[in-house]
Amino acid sequence: MSVARLTIASPICLTGNGLFTNEPGVIKILPSTKPSGICFVSGTDRIPVHISRLSTRPVHLAFEHMPPRCTSIGNGIVNIATIEHLMSALTGLGITDADLQITGPEIPILDGSALPFVEAIINAGTQNLDQTIEPITIKEIIRVTHNDASITIEPAESPSYTYTLDYGSGSPIQASAARWSGDQEAYIKHIAPARTFCLKAEADAMRDAGLFTHLTPRDMLVIGSNGPIENEYRFASECATHKLLDLIGDLALVGAPLSAKVSAEKSGHALAHQAARAILEQINTD
Repeated sequence: MSVARLTIASPICLTGNGLFTNEPGVIKILPSTKPSGICFVSGTDRIPVHISRLSTRPVHLAFEHMPPRCTSIGNGIVNIATIEHLMSALTGLGITDADLQITGPEIPILDGSALPFVEAIINAGTQNLDQTIEPITIKEIIRVTHNDASITIEPAESPSYTYTLDYGSGSPIQASAARWSGDQEAYIKHIAPARTFCLKAEADAMRDAGLFTHLTPRDMLVIGSNGPIENEYRFASECATHKLLDLIGDLALVGAPLSAKVSAEKSGHALAHQAARAILEQINTD
């Protein structure tokens, strides 16, 4: 079933520093006047938010020899990092069309969640483009795996996403799951506020590699042996919910609303990118 194409009603401007680069950045979200999808605009260049534009350029030298810790797109000249929270917010609110202008190499991390983007979009308002878009649907089950992580995508008449988080019995992060069925109010209240997080050992390793020197545990959710350090969870399943938030944003790289049942376990950005490719491969061969 087709859905209405939706853009924002008035421009949005947010500023802040990047999570990995600590570079100041400005992101402007501008209304679309025609159905052109979600695109980053740099000068005369338009970079569609699409898996075909996924960039492998590391956002920081520390990531040259490890899996990506964020999602980046580019055109070989311009590279835009850490787009997943913004894309999750746009998806969660049903925005299908907008122009994104950025100054700086990375989307500002703000509070580490999608909530600042969501609040800005709500304040700006939305408007229909008087056209519709056909959601992407699949006919056969898709499953991508890496070690004990997996993403399964099944045919469905409406969208649903489930993320199951399990770091094992010795982890200070308890196993939990988070779900979203495409409802905007549920996204605003229960998904958008979930912040990015890492284990203390991961944070220490990143600092040793030159990352996060501008942050403290009060700025980013760092989980120690007894839970968050100098911080507290916004809700019990915040870690699993943030992984779900990321998954929604990463799968937006298919370039259109997705109508499918998505179930992920222990997955990260790299596996979500693989899943997005697999979805498009299936629909392009039908």
